[in-house]
Amino acid sequence: MNERILEKLRAQLPAAVVGHEEFRGDFSVFIRKQDIVAVSKFLKDDPDLAFTMAIDVTAVDYYLPADRFEVVYHLYSLKNKKYLRLRVKVDEQDAEIPSVTGVWSSANWHERETYDMFGITFTGHPDLRRFYMPEEFEYFPLRKDFPLMGIPDSIPLPRR
Repeated sequence: MNERILEKLRAQLPAAVVGHEEFRGDFSVFIRKQDIVAVSKFLKDDPDLAFTMAIDVTAVDYYLPADRFEVVYHLYSLKNKKYLRLRVKVDEQDAEIPSVTGVWSSANWHERETYDMFGITFTGHPDLRRFYMPEEFEYFPLRKDFPLMGIPDSIPLPRR
């Protein structure tokens, strides 16, 4: 099945696939940032593949000078009983990626959470705002440069 996914993606969107990886039974396809929506639509709409569920959208902070972040999409095909992971590199200086909420409505909350925790902006998102933190909070708690114990007095805490 992994070979078929790659073959179909490369036939339909040849420049979109940057690479792939299989580790302990998990299959990942690396996608260019600008192609994430087209790849998502293809994977969902192709009757043979039918990745109709976006289970999760999250990010990883590698804390590197280039391509610091990686946005990770966990997809599932009910038809094939198959998981797929799409991985997209995102640079800190241009920490934005197109939203896939037009493909999978379930991505709405996941993209908001990723924005709130990592500061990655999802362009075209219908309601991109903080998920856990107050709107005026200027930090992103899951970035590796965020202090482990937080930033003192950055959020007013309720008094007893």
